[in-house]
This record gives sequence, C-alpha cells and structure tokens, in this order.
Amino acid sequence: MDNSAVTIRQKSLLLADARTEKPALHKQFRRGEALIQAFLFFCGFLTIFTTVAIVIVLGRESLLLLRSEYLDASGTIHRISPVDFVNTTQWQPHRYELGIAPLVAATVMSSVMAMLVALPLGLGSAVYLSEYASPRTRNTLKPILEVLAGVPTVVYGFFALQFMTPLLKTLFGNGTVETFNLASAGIVMGIMILPLVASMSEDALSAVPRSLREAAYGLGSTKLETTIRIVLPAAISGIIASFIIAVSRAIGETMIMAIAAGARPNLTANPFESAWTMTGYIASISGGDLAYDTLDYNSVFVVGLLLFVMTFALNLLSRTVVAHFREVYD
Repeated sequence: MDNSAVTIRQKSLLLADARTEKPALHKQFRRGEALIQAFLFFCGFLTIFTTVAIVIVLGRESLLLLRSEYLDASGTIHRISPVDFVNTTQWQPHRYELGIAPLVAATVMSSVMAMLVALPLGLGSAVYLSEYASPRTRNTLKPILEVLAGVPTVVYGFFALQFMTPLLKTLFGNGTVETFNLASAGIVMGIMILPLVASMSEDALSAVPRSLREAAYGLGSTKLETTIRIVLPAAISGIIASFIIAVSRAIGETMIMAIAAGARPNLTANPFESAWTMTGYIASISGGDLAYDTLDYNSVFVVGLLLFVMTFALNLLSRTVVAHFREVYD
C-alpha cells in the first residue's frame, strides 16, 4: 500500500472521529445575563414580600380589635368576635357596634353606579377606536382619552362635589339629592375609570386577527355584524378582564368617596343620600389625633383587610375568566 492510500485512510478515520464527537452543550456562564436574572428575581421577590407584609400588618392590627373585651349593660364581659361584624347594621366601633354592612353596601352601590357609567361608554369607545376610527383618528383620540387616567383623584372628588352634585340637584330637586351623596361620587368615579376600560378593551379588540374580519366580510357581513358576532366574542376574555379590573379599581377608590360621598355610616338603597364607603371611612377616620390601639384605630385595619380580600378575589376571578375564555390563534 502506497503512502497516498495510507494518508487518505488516516484522514477518513479522523473525519469519522470528528463527526462522532459530541459537541459541548453545557451552559455557558454569562455575567450580564446572570445580573439581569438576579435583578428580575429580586423584583419578583420584592413584589411578593410587599404583598405578604401588607397582609401581615393588616392581620396583626385587626387581631387587636378581635381581642378587645367590653362590659355590656348587665356588667358581663364580652369579647369581640367575627360574628359581631354581621349580626348588626350599626357601625360605631367606639361603642362596640361593629356591623360593617353599611360600609360594604355603600361601597357596592357606588361601584355599581361607576360601572353603569364606565362599562358601556368604555366598551363603546373601544369598539369605535378599534373598528371604525381611521388610524389617524385613533392615534389622536386614544392619548386624549387616556389623559383622564392621569388626573389626580382629588380633582375628580371636587368635580363631583362642585359640578355633578349641583347638576343632580337641578335634575331631581334639592330636597331629593343631598349635598354629599353616593350618586355623584359613583358617576364621577365611572368617568375616572372609563380610560381603563376603553384602553384594555381596545387592546383586546385590536388583538383579534384581521383574517377573521376579512372572512366575515367575504361572507357578506356588514361591519356592525362583524363587530358584534365575530370581533366581540373573539375578544371577550380581554373585555371581561378589563371589566373586573375596573370594578376592583372602583372598590379601592378613596379620595372621590371621601370628598363627595359623605361621612356617616348609612345603610340605604337611596344613592342620593350620603354614606360612608369603606375607603371613605378609612380616609376620614385616619387623622393625626387617632390614638394607637383604640377601637377606632384598629377598625381601620379591619376594613382595610376586608378591602384587600375583595380586590384580591376580583383579581383571581379575572385570571380565571381570562384563562377560561381565552382564544388562541395561529
């Protein structure tokens, strides 16, 4: 065998060994990616830690109220229990009357009124911006609409007191509408959260593939029929999520309620009367002269804990609804 044949065979063997050799697939350490990963982990940990800390503080201070004892008219010692929050309709913590129903009812009523304003107007605005407005009109109107979200809530509160309340008095009479009332506060709160509903709903509608609209047009559907029967059902998960988040935002609103809704516990079905909402009570009672570890002081944390539970439940409901109705397109 000549040298050239040996050389060719050796090269063939080396090439075969190179092909069978497994490449190095182990993870390469990159300092920049490691720092970014550590920073993102810190952000997530800080968020969870803050939420847990809030729950701990609210729960600890709320337990101080549940451990309180008092003497009734007969001289018997009683300890406050969770049952005391539902067995009466009177809310006067300093008198050991802890029926939280007036605060919850006022909060629900004001939130319902806000939703009656924000949901139809917000969804209508979203449909117009997504389906009917030209790109130039959309790029002009959407930032203007979202400017409402940047207005301080205290400004909305005085707007409700100085504009909406006189308007309601003009429409329904001075004897019907009180100066501080849930109706004006709820309507203005609906105006405040309208950009939230409109923006999130418009994003959900815009995410629907263009091919669905073109298929409907090809079958002879009008723009209105396409919007109602195709686009809205396809975007229903995002729309419902915007509604639930808006409700959560309405429940947690403070300054509008504190300024325009009134400052007295009132279990009523009349929206033209004044009443304390849960957030309004917290803002009104949390003054600098409130002594630590008193019944009024501890009641603030009980109301705050209930608010946290309500908004947390709404957020969980939003995630569940989105996961159930979400449509996946190729």
